[in-house]
Amino acid sequence: MRTEVTTKELMACVMARDLEDGLGVPVGANLPVPRAAVLLAHLMHGPNMLVLLSWTRANLVDVPELRPFEFITDWRAAQWGESYWAHDEGFLNMKQRANWIFYVGGIQIDRFGNSNLFGVGDDHSRLKFRGPGGVGTGNMAAFTNRYYLYSQTHNPRIFVPKVDFVSALGWGDGPGTREKWHIPGGGPRYCYTPLGVFDFEPETKRMRVKSIHPGVTLDDVVKATGFELVIPDDVPFTPEPTDEELEILRTRVDPTGMLRS
Repeated sequence: MRTEVTTKELMACVMARDLEDGLGVPVGANLPVPRAAVLLAHLMHGPNMLVLLSWTRANLVDVPELRPFEFITDWRAAQWGESYWAHDEGFLNMKQRANWIFYVGGIQIDRFGNSNLFGVGDDHSRLKFRGPGGVGTGNMAAFTNRYYLYSQTHNPRIFVPKVDFVSALGWGDGPGTREKWHIPGGGPRYCYTPLGVFDFEPETKRMRVKSIHPGVTLDDVVKATGFELVIPDDVPFTPEPTDEELEILRTRVDPTGMLRS
């Protein structure tokens, strides 16, 4: 009998299902759930994915157990490296990497999927709260065919009507923004949070509820969001992990239980 599934495990499994074989995926720092999702997809159905860990390219299909690491500078991950890549290369040459995807968080995320990692405040020179900066995510958001938003917290402070600054462009001010500015990439596909999965309505580009996680109510989601979401007539629950997904996640991807803490 399997033990109770945590929200982090649920999120990792549902995120992994949307990643196909052949993608290039940089596995960034301080995002343990997206990192687990990438590795789970690679081991389950993506043997030809280009996985980039700690400035190395790696294929991990035959690695029996992945030891945990926290930061992109944690060189323990390099033990599986097949080749080296310069960190800035991944951000500067995105025109040649349209088949890459990536995950980005934000201290603010708005209804059109724009993400802010710069800071909070009206004046950039006197921010009320300073974030880590764009860290190359502007290029990634501009040139990749698609990318994903991720937040470990879902509340009105993060999910705001309009971000104070844009570090990773989503759908801008709505339909036509990316075309107006000649931004070639496909924009954000989904936004994953501890409450549910969200996509963007094709006509308006506004954030829409795709599914809510088991144990969460639609009212919970509405109260935790600082703008009006598009809500379909029928909102399903996020499908729970399969036994196979949990087995690989717990024994190979996350053997120390970081996603269960």
